[in-house]
Amino acid sequence: MSGIQIMRFPPLGYACDEAINTLCTNLTFSGQNVRRIMITSCHASEGKSFLTMNIMRTMTEFGRSVVFVDADLRRSMIRTTYGLQYDDDEKHHMGLAHYLNGMTDLESVLYSTNIKNAWMIPIGREVNNPKPLLTSEKMPEMLKALGKRFDYVLVDAPPLGSVIDAAQIAGYCDGAVLSVRYNSVRRQELLDVKEQLEATGCPILGCVLNQVEYDSYLSKKYQYKYYYSKYSKGKYYYGGSEKKDKK
Repeated sequence: MSGIQIMRFPPLGYACDEAINTLCTNLTFSGQNVRRIMITSCHASEGKSFLTMNIMRTMTEFGRSVVFVDADLRRSMIRTTYGLQYDDDEKHHMGLAHYLNGMTDLESVLYSTNIKNAWMIPIGREVNNPKPLLTSEKMPEMLKALGKRFDYVLVDAPPLGSVIDAAQIAGYCDGAVLSVRYNSVRRQELLDVKEQLEATGCPILGCVLNQVEYDSYLSKKYQYKYYYSKYSKGKYYYGGSEKKDKK
């Protein structure tokens, strides 16, 4: 098995660290059968990849084995944002696109990382029209195999409000988490994404309200604030945000 080094993974501030810890704790209480979790958003730049990467790291600190699947085949930013470096010097590295296309096996696209108990499946290469790949039998077969092998399978999916890819992936997952950027998504857009996810049969585990700025006594004292949003079945989840004090 080849390896990947995550070179740019900055530590979280106290506020964000506590928020991610609580989120991961809530996810562990979602049920033993909830192991394949898709993270998506309405639009780009809402923090879904940041959320997925930090859930992966925090879950490993909880003693869980986790595999990160980069399923944003159209426009992944994981390699450039986190400075991924492969252990070998080969220029052409296999990834999800190659596996779904039948060019290689699962072991060839599964990489260990420099984070203990964390593995990654990168995209390999960008694909303009990934629908034929995502709807092939190989996608559910892969997620099923990974679910048996790891405690959690985290799928970083494209924004559901922009392309249909995430809806296709959701049907193979046990639950979905929606990352929402504060004050940038209209209510109807959020409802449309919610309906699309529900149509796939994939349970919505919750929503994380991201990039929130809240100026209050509590935010100055603790540098964070919890925000709750309600979904069906009475489940509540939150998003956390931190902000430096203003002088």
